[in-house]
Amino acid sequence: MPGMVDEVQQHVLRIQVRLFACRERLVAVTDDEALHDLRIALRQLRSLLRPLCALEACTDLQQCAAQLGRLSGPLRDLEVLQAYLRLQGLDRAAQSRQPALEQGYAELLASAPLAQLLRALDDWPQEWREAASSGQLRGLHKLIRKRLRKDRQRLAQALLDPAHDRHRLRLLVKRLRYAAEAYPQLAELPGRARQQLKQAQSALGDWHDHWQWLLRAETEADLQPCVPAWRAALQRGEQQADLALQALASEFARNHD
Repeated sequence: MPGMVDEVQQHVLRIQVRLFACRERLVAVTDDEALHDLRIALRQLRSLLRPLCALEACTDLQQCAAQLGRLSGPLRDLEVLQAYLRLQGLDRAAQSRQPALEQGYAELLASAPLAQLLRALDDWPQEWREAASSGQLRGLHKLIRKRLRKDRQRLAQALLDPAHDRHRLRLLVKRLRYAAEAYPQLAELPGRARQQLKQAQSALGDWHDHWQWLLRAETEADLQPCVPAWRAALQRGEQQADLALQALASEFARNHD
């Protein structure tokens, strides 16, 4: 038990260091990947904490991480769209979105969710040690395994639904994949299943990007030149995503609990 308790604490500390570094990169405007890297670190933190959400010591930190995730998501979506527009040579459309990006960065840096998360990260080690000392962390392996098994079963059931919702499946795939990365020894997923999770997430992510962009094009006139290509890509993405999900469903059927 002490081993797992220490591992979780060390992992959170490593993520905290990366989050601080990403914040400083955003402040200094040193590169175009700062927000992306911040969201990766945030995703890793949320994936580490989600199986522990029943523990009082993790509640506040998990909620703060979720709030910052919701706040930073649309800004990252805008970054991805702007990068796509530049690659397509649509410089005017890309440049017109630069002020919104810069404002978004400033608002994120000054936001309550970011400040609250950084404070919660400072407070969390003491709360975690107190939880360990009081015996609240007994059965930690069992708790994590139970949560990961539930996530696996939830995804397997959703894959069998003939009227499946790609949006929901995308979230379930991401949740299980990242949880397995956070706890590789407890996830009980063979390497083939992990690879298929990655492939399904990639296909669903591509489909989701084009779906979002088409929605934006309904109200942003300068995106209209992209619409035919996006519609074709959306259709291809649906087909590729469904093939990836079928392969994942077959893998789960072979390795059912």
